[in-house]
Amino acid sequence: MEDAQGIFSGSFVAALGLYFLASAGLLTGSTAGVAFLLHYATGANFGLAFFLVNLPFFYLSLKRLGPAFTIKTFIAIGLTSFLTDAQSRLFQIGEIHPGWAALIGGLLLGYGLLALYRHRASLGGVGILGIYLQERVGIRAGLVQLVIDMAVLAVAFAVTTPWIVAWSVLGAIVLNLFVAINHRADRYIAL
Repeated sequence: MEDAQGIFSGSFVAALGLYFLASAGLLTGSTAGVAFLLHYATGANFGLAFFLVNLPFFYLSLKRLGPAFTIKTFIAIGLTSFLTDAQSRLFQIGEIHPGWAALIGGLLLGYGLLALYRHRASLGGVGILGIYLQERVGIRAGLVQLVIDMAVLAVAFAVTTPWIVAWSVLGAIVLNLFVAINHRADRYIAL
């Protein structure tokens, strides 16, 4: 029951963070950032793109992190994909400054990821790689994500304005610093 509520609440909070970012036309890094890029460039459904972009990472998850982690992560990604798309039908954010959306979205994503990590799950992609490297090599998961997120956001210049990318970078920094500071092996073990 603890894992079920942790995975649901972590997915719910992360989806809310993604919705704040999307409401301001912002992006983030990792596989969610790739899904945003696909959504903005082609009009593809964000939730479906997010789910599909994560599929290749399940092999690493299964081989390196085990079946329990992989199943929980699969559920978390499915829930987050569904909830992110459902939110626009449940409420609308009329107007929000991109800087405020970046701060709120980054923090909510950080809280969501932290809840998922605490219950031995993630939102896939770089999160899987980050947890693996933190547990095996000692590099903090948030720092791994930060480097990869910056690469994804660099590609964003091809689909959006420099100001949107700048606000998106702020959101990614808030998210990843939050995870780097709060997800520590000496507090609990993610695997």
